[in-house]
Amino acid sequence: MKTKNRLLVGAPTRIAFTTSALLTVAMTAMADIAVKDGEKIAFLGDSITQAGARPNGYVRLAIRGLESAGVKASAIPAGISGHKSNQMLARLERDVLSKKPNWMTLSCGVNDVWHGKRGVNLADYKTNITKIVDRCQEAGVKVVLLTSTMIGEDKDNANNKKLSTYNDFLQELAKEKKCLLADLNAGMQSIIEASSDKKNGKLLTSDGVHMNPDGNKMMATGVLEAFGLNAEQIKAAQATW
Repeated sequence: MKTKNRLLVGAPTRIAFTTSALLTVAMTAMADIAVKDGEKIAFLGDSITQAGARPNGYVRLAIRGLESAGVKASAIPAGISGHKSNQMLARLERDVLSKKPNWMTLSCGVNDVWHGKRGVNLADYKTNITKIVDRCQEAGVKVVLLTSTMIGEDKDNANNKKLSTYNDFLQELAKEKKCLLADLNAGMQSIIEASSDKKNGKLLTSDGVHMNPDGNKMMATGVLEAFGLNAEQIKAAQATW
């Protein structure tokens, strides 16, 4: 009987220890995610981001992905079709800073290049993007830079070659300003190159530029990786999509 009593006394202790260990693991995983519970994320961008705020767009998928990892964040959609870096800079206060987000993702560059003579040259783009980042950081808003996705699902076309110089700058700026970076262009290229069926240039887009459902999942995955979700958490997030 004495032996039995010792076993009964010991059992709850082992259960408590196991529960505590599981909680510690969960809390450690959440600690590695940059976004915290209750924080607000502004998504500044063009038509890709505007569409991304729809139910199955990348903005919504990213928010759902964070929630699946135990982080309840809210989105502030700030995408406007056709907008370039100069226009995003002009409306930054109205559409982002005035709403007091904790974070802002910036997707900008496609129209700066794609619009040709009506676009924004690299020197002015650098100035505009740097000002956007500086103003956000001065206001206490943390920035995630997204490299621009492709202009046509062909990395070697003239627009994509030009766009690569804009993306090179974003990577440099992320290091200089200590911003998180989601290299969506590289992710997009990787998926396209690995696919045996290019789907006539519409593997990830509906028209070569704007995301289809798979493209939105690709973008959301890149954003979540930038926020610090690990491979297991990414897989769990994708399962909810």
